[in-house]
Amino acid sequence: MVAEGTRRSGEDVLLFGPADELAEVRGEVVDAPEGIGGDEEPVRAVRSRPQASIVQAAKAVADGRAEALVSAGSTGPTLAAATLSIKRLRGVHRPAIAALLPLPTGPALLLDAGANTEVRPEHLVQFAYMGAAFMEAVVGTERPRVGLLSVGSESGKGTPDVLAAGERLQTGDLNFAGNVEGFDLTAGTVDVIVTDGFTGNVALKVAEGASRTVRDAIRDRVRSGGPLAMLGGLLIRGPVARLRDELDPERVGGALLLGLRRPVVIAHGSFGPDGIAAAVGLARRAVDERMVERTA
Repeated sequence: MVAEGTRRSGEDVLLFGPADELAEVRGEVVDAPEGIGGDEEPVRAVRSRPQASIVQAAKAVADGRAEALVSAGSTGPTLAAATLSIKRLRGVHRPAIAALLPLPTGPALLLDAGANTEVRPEHLVQFAYMGAAFMEAVVGTERPRVGLLSVGSESGKGTPDVLAAGERLQTGDLNFAGNVEGFDLTAGTVDVIVTDGFTGNVALKVAEGASRTVRDAIRDRVRSGGPLAMLGGLLIRGPVARLRDELDPERVGGALLLGLRRPVVIAHGSFGPDGIAAAVGLARRAVDERMVERTA
């Protein structure tokens, strides 16, 4: 899967993992069979196991042997290894996981999607600025609209931290659209949705689950609806297939870890070769567009 994905990306890669499983990779392979599981305490595991593949890969980026880090492993170890080795940008309080959402109107960015379960107002404000800078630098969105995820669109709704962050963003120089609600996540109302990592991770997984449920329900109804339903399914197969491809999470390549000194892409562990290729492509785009320098 990884070997084919890196081949399709067209990039030369420095890959860390079991050498016997990566014989066909385009680029250099560093034999690193040891991994870190998602059920382990990430920081402790990263510090105590310097030979683990994710630790070696992050160090290679920090040392300048590679330009960016791409990982399809567990998020916790990736976050820990990247933060400890690559380091935060000067002035960044917390790195944030920024997930690109594929929408019919164009991609939107959700952050934080899981790095920081508890945040303060200044963290949310910084997430907003990093997210807007990313959308301008890498996606090409001019003056991206920024929304603060809350329980209502009115400015007086939300937790004390959300209210405080909203007040600061209102007086800042971003194109701030105010509060947005859960249904705005996939509506294309704004280009950047800002929230804490706990809420963002839950919202992201709810959106992914709802998408799968609707897709499976439509397929099952068409198959069980008799000849007319089957005929209707055949008539709309082309447009539905194109829409499915547009909304496929693999198409965007995964999430980015913003706030570090080098680009870090977190791909989903379920990605196939096309998803891995897209993740490598996203990392390449982040390097070429000088994402780190333009979001600092």
